[in-house]
Amino acid sequence: MSGSGLGAEAGARAARSRALAVLRIRSRALAVALLPAAAAVILLVGGSTGHLPGTGWDLARRLLTPLAVLVSLLAAGVALVVVRARPAMSPTVPIAEESAPDLYRLVRDLADRLDVPAPSAIALTPDCDSWLEDRTHPAHGPPPAEEHGDIAGAGRPSRVRTAAAPVLVIGSPFLWWMRVGELRAVLAPVVAGTGLSAHPDITAARRFVQGLDAAVAVTSEARRGPVFRGVLAGVGWVARLLLRGCRGHAAEMERGVAAAAAERAQAVDYGLRIVAQEQVGLAYAGWDRLLTRVALPAWRMGRWPSRLNAGVVAALTELSRRDRLAEGFASRLGERPACDLLEEPGTVDEATSLLAARLFHGGPAQTGPAWSPVHWDGYPEEVVDRKWRTDAARLHRVLDALHVPPTPGEPSAPDAPTLTRVLAHLTTPPAPAEPLRPTEPAAPVRPAPATVSAAPARPTGVDSPTGAAPATDPTPDDEDLTGTTARSAALAARLSAELAREEAAASAATGPQGAALPGTPDPAPLRDDRALPLFPLQPPRTARELLADHITAMVCCAAMDTVGAAPGLDWLDGPTLVLGGVRAADLSPQVLTLIEDGDPSALRLWLTRQGIRPEKPVRLV
Repeated sequence: MSGSGLGAEAGARAARSRALAVLRIRSRALAVALLPAAAAVILLVGGSTGHLPGTGWDLARRLLTPLAVLVSLLAAGVALVVVRARPAMSPTVPIAEESAPDLYRLVRDLADRLDVPAPSAIALTPDCDSWLEDRTHPAHGPPPAEEHGDIAGAGRPSRVRTAAAPVLVIGSPFLWWMRVGELRAVLAPVVAGTGLSAHPDITAARRFVQGLDAAVAVTSEARRGPVFRGVLAGVGWVARLLLRGCRGHAAEMERGVAAAAAERAQAVDYGLRIVAQEQVGLAYAGWDRLLTRVALPAWRMGRWPSRLNAGVVAALTELSRRDRLAEGFASRLGERPACDLLEEPGTVDEATSLLAARLFHGGPAQTGPAWSPVHWDGYPEEVVDRKWRTDAARLHRVLDALHVPPTPGEPSAPDAPTLTRVLAHLTTPPAPAEPLRPTEPAAPVRPAPATVSAAPARPTGVDSPTGAAPATDPTPDDEDLTGTTARSAALAARLSAELAREEAAASAATGPQGAALPGTPDPAPLRDDRALPLFPLQPPRTARELLADHITAMVCCAAMDTVGAAPGLDWLDGPTLVLGGVRAADLSPQVLTLIEDGDPSALRLWLTRQGIRPEKPVRLV
């Protein structure tokens, strides 16, 4: 205990010393700004009292007085922007005390045990992290309806900042996956940080750095007029200069605050906190997998899963079942989950799920015809089946654009597409065999007429026994297509272009990505987002990945329409094909072989083994 106290005191002293260093930089900047004015005052007072007579002093007064006025005005402008600029605020879902009294009681009891002020409020974020956030800036309150700028309350007296404690932001996956004791142990070092957050020097240093950061963001906006941008350019230069000088001290200050909070929290549930940290890593892995494999396909289809936090529990439970190392985690499910601390966990889960869709994908703020929720029970039919049939329809539209005819024996109607057409198009034709050299002198061959070319015909990229029309070799910029055949590269490039056109048309129809639908007010505007999504989950899919997804979708459609396969949901891998009640997990290698080598034999063998008939038409969207 004594060691812990000494460690906490050492961290607090380090944080306070760094905070004073930041405040000294602020004081020096103020002194530099006031220096010309002070010199001008001395010259004016000396001239009026007769102590500084002469033409030289008169010239100095004439030159320095306007300069002092100009510098004072510039300094006042910089100070105004720094004070008025809205600091960044993390988009969260606020939790009122009446909707989670048990959670507020747990946090307050934890603060009493740590002998620190309790957080002023609690909010949830769709991420696996927890922190304290200062929201005492006037701009962080509910703004009037007409305010949407970056400088809050310009032209009116500013509201005085309150001395409220910071807001405790909790990662929503923690509430659903962790037990009550584990959540208390994880939150202990976070809540302990409210002690130093109330120190006046640390509070002033944080607000100064946050103001500089917000001022830099304001001056970086490109949507303003040229005159205003020119004025803000100087303000931005000063703010960046001060921010570079404060950056090192501010980082060390935060490290000291974190070290002091961690030392103070060691007295609370130390043994349980070690176990809870393992759950933090597991929750992060399950949450990332759920977003990238399960939620992202639904978001791309205009549907957002409304129970993401409940889904992460199912994903981690499935991981516990598959992984022997995680078998001990499943036994925890009998204990009380932390989400029981909420009065209506389903409503909170839905709100955080919609916020996750906005942050990670850029969806609208409210539901609509093109952006509706989906429950896990309806995910296979409403998302997986629709996704596969939409991709298969897009694939055949591109084949139609390439003038690829049906294969012999299959229907020629456009509403009766088959998998055989795709396989035949992507199959690399055999190279023409070289003529054998005669072992004996051959008879002289009569030369061909001059009007007939003696050069052999150059095989085209899409010549096939089906009589497909030739197409020019593609020149895609995607380096990911270097290991594919010419036909695969051409088809992938056309698919990428087609998908880009569809996304552009959808964006033009619904407005900017992430904006609410026209005529619909945004109930919780993300005032600090400049371009949604704020945190993209994955880079845009490459052309190779798009082609593989579309071929896989066509195979799945053929399986569903010919052998009665069903779309399914795997909590760790996302959409999956269920054949005879068993998940088909060996399809991807066969598709990649077709794309890279132009050899459909492996895929045809897989289709035959599963009883899938590729020559049968499939139903598209």
